[in-house]
Amino acid sequence: MLSFDENIIDDEEFIFLNEMNSSKNPDFPYWQYDPFDLDCLTDEECKAEFRFWKNDIYLLKEVMQLPDEVICYNRLVVSGVEALCILLKRFAYPIRYSDMCSRFARPVPQLSMIASEMMNLVYNHHSHRLTSLQQNWLSPVSLQNYADVIHNAGAPYTNCWGFVDGTVRPVCKPGTLQRLLYNGHKRVHAIKFQSVVAPNDLIANLFGPVEGRRHDSGMLRDSDLLTQLQLYSHSPHGDPLCIYGDLAYPLRPQLQAPFRGLHLTPLQQDFNSSMSKVRSSVEWVFGDIINYFSFLDYKKNLKVGLSAVGKMYIVCSLLTNARTCLYSSNTGSYFSLDPPSLQDYFP
Repeated sequence: MLSFDENIIDDEEFIFLNEMNSSKNPDFPYWQYDPFDLDCLTDEECKAEFRFWKNDIYLLKEVMQLPDEVICYNRLVVSGVEALCILLKRFAYPIRYSDMCSRFARPVPQLSMIASEMMNLVYNHHSHRLTSLQQNWLSPVSLQNYADVIHNAGAPYTNCWGFVDGTVRPVCKPGTLQRLLYNGHKRVHAIKFQSVVAPNDLIANLFGPVEGRRHDSGMLRDSDLLTQLQLYSHSPHGDPLCIYGDLAYPLRPQLQAPFRGLHLTPLQQDFNSSMSKVRSSVEWVFGDIINYFSFLDYKKNLKVGLSAVGKMYIVCSLLTNARTCLYSSNTGSYFSLDPPSLQDYFP
């Protein structure tokens, strides 16, 4: 504008440069709304928009040791509670940042930066809780208790404390390297994760993301899960405890699978059926992640290379574990097993 005022550029050059440097994002009147205040919301509004009750949002921020003020890369400062609510609302349902302007009275760029910064904070501080089996709620005494409740629910094994499986998460069709992400079994472009789930419906171990075409046995090898099981999967007396998977997994002392073959005996078939029954109930946790954080199920907005799709799933898995600690789950009710408290999960 200064160059145009001093006749350095003509009218056509001014119009061209103005269009090139103008923001392409629509300007939403965020200033017309009241600033965000969690105390002004009801419990029902918080549960619907953030998946947690109001007081539990404050508790979640405290036990996760999130800062009172979150500072973005451009020095934007926002309170920790508001930043956590922005993250929760973003993942709770497939919603655009422009639809969140009325709730938080902030422009779209700020909402995007705050959500990304908070996601990075949660991931950097707590992702280790999904990669290591050396945790208080996975002590030998707890593992033996998990094995007992699984056996009491009808499983033939007396030393099986959890279940392992791979999950396929569809993503938007990428512009390049499409074959790497294409899963021929599900016939979608996807990323995959390997999860170990305990009978209290908590994810004990999560590995990924990997390419959608990878086999479950390949993920098992790359995850080094067997090494961790050898170190930490044992009873208080030192006896090995195992987890149970499907036919894709090999047989090891700490990893068991169904009987294989076309001509199984009736006893072997009954064994497979009994284990399949208890195993399917634990797999409900995969549905819980998508049900409570439905943004992960909207694959048109999950673009590998443009957004941290894998990090989103890991953070939502942590939040699902936190939600299970607070409100229990169908799996825990099925096995009559309560999860640890939120303070025990985030010591």
